[in-house]
Amino acid sequence: MADISFAGQVAIVTGAGNGLGRDYALELARRGAKVVVNDLGGSGSGVGASATAAAAVVDEIRAAGGEAVANTSSVASREGGASVVNSALEAWGRVDILISNAGFLRNGRFEDLTDEQIDPILDVHLKAAFYVGQPAYRAMRANGYGRMLFTGSASAMFGHAWQTNYAAGKGAMLGLSNVIALEGSAYGIQSNVLLPTANSRLAAEMDQGFMEIPAFAQALQNADFSTSDGRVVPEFNTPLALYLVSKDCTATHGVYSSNSGRYARVRICAAEGWVAPRGATPPSIEDIASHFDQISELGDFSEPMTVYDEFTAVAKAARKQGVYP
Repeated sequence: MADISFAGQVAIVTGAGNGLGRDYALELARRGAKVVVNDLGGSGSGVGASATAAAAVVDEIRAAGGEAVANTSSVASREGGASVVNSALEAWGRVDILISNAGFLRNGRFEDLTDEQIDPILDVHLKAAFYVGQPAYRAMRANGYGRMLFTGSASAMFGHAWQTNYAAGKGAMLGLSNVIALEGSAYGIQSNVLLPTANSRLAAEMDQGFMEIPAFAQALQNADFSTSDGRVVPEFNTPLALYLVSKDCTATHGVYSSNSGRYARVRICAAEGWVAPRGATPPSIEDIASHFDQISELGDFSEPMTVYDEFTAVAKAARKQGVYP
C-alpha cells in the first residue's frame, strides 16, 4: 500500500501545543501538510495563557523542513475561532483538515459543579467546535473538499464518575459531527469523532475523589491493563486520527475508539424493541413495564444514519412482530 500523504493540504489542529494535538501536528507536517498549530498555552485546567507551547511545535516542524504557523487565540470565542481559520487562509489560502482537539478538565461531583466548572468546559469543547468548525467548514465548502475530526471521549460514551461537565461537552461531539457529516456530504466534506486514550497532563487534574462511587471504584480496580503498558501514549492515537482526515479515508458519520493499540468503531444503534398494538391509541405505562425486557434487549438492531431512517426500522419491526401487515 502506498504511503498516505498530506502534501499540498492545509491542516488546522487546535490544542496542538502538547499531548495528542502536538503529535497530530508533527505527523501531519512530516507527511507534507502545512499546519496551523493552535494553542492558548493554558494549564490542564484551562488557567493562564502562553505563546510558548504553540511556538515550540512550529519551530520543531520548521526545523524538520515542514511548514507551520502558530496561533494562540482561544477557541472558546467566536473571534478566536475565526482567528484560527484566518491564520490558515492568510498563510496558504485554503483549509482541508480540521482536528478539533483543544480542551481541558475540571473534575468534581455532579451535585457540586459550579458555573466556573461547567461553562468553560462547554465553551472549550462544544462551543469551540462551532467557533472553529463553522469558518473552517465554509472554507472547505468553497473548495468542495474537507475532513473534520472532533475529539470525543470514552468518559462520555461509556462513563467516568466526577466528569459530568466534561462528558457533556465531549458527548455533544457526536450529534454535532453526525449532522456535519450529513450536510457536508453535499460538498465533499466528511466528519467523524475520535475517542482517544492517552496519559496526558490532564491526568494531573483528575481528583481521585471519584473512588467514593463503589461501582466505579470496583470497575477501576478490576480493570485489566495487562496489554496497555507503553501503549497509552499520544503516538498510539495518531495513526487512526490521521487516517480519518486523509483523502484515502471515505468513512464519515462515525465514532472511532483508540485505546492501547486497539482501534474500533463505536456504534450507536437501536434495538428492534417492542411495537405497541396497531392503531392511534398509545400504550399504557403498564404495557411498557410488561414489555420492558423486550424493549431493553439488543437482539436485532438497526443503525439509523438519519432520524428518518429510524422510521423505516420501526416499520420493519412492526411487520416482523405482526403488528402491521
